[in-house]
Amino acid sequence: MSESKGQQNQQSQQRGQQSNSPLQSERGGTTIQSAVVSKVSGIAAQEVDGIRMGGGGSQAAAGLIGSITGNQGGGQTTGVTVEVGQEEAAIDLILTAEYGKSIPQLTEAVRRNVINRVENLVGLKVNEVNIDVTNIFFPQNDQNQQQLEQGQQQQSG
Repeated sequence: MSESKGQQNQQSQQRGQQSNSPLQSERGGTTIQSAVVSKVSGIAAQEVDGIRMGGGGSQAAAGLIGSITGNQGGGQTTGVTVEVGQEEAAIDLILTAEYGKSIPQLTEAVRRNVINRVENLVGLKVNEVNIDVTNIFFPQNDQNQQQLEQGQQQQSG
């Protein structure tokens, strides 16, 4: 009889090891959609100073759409592609880096922050975060553009 109890205990331990995810429990499972992981990843990446999501073309398209819809914060998933499994995720990011900042340091900061946020907020283990830096931007050009837009708004208002 002690053998069968030992076998049951071993099987129970194996089940516990197979499902070591906070999303799977004996009371049920939670499924996370890829859109959720994309949004969390995009927001986490943008928390790092000196980067923007997407390449130059996708940033321009997101800006145009934002100006039409009035939604300036809608680019959270621009440049984000994810593969989501039951317990794991793989994330690909396309971003633009600020000129004058170390790209390896920026990308490592983005990678750390994305992994931290997805694992803590979503509960999925992140296997990899691949980053494709496709462009650079100059912050002083943005300041000039903002001043120009503000001047145009004041003249029309």
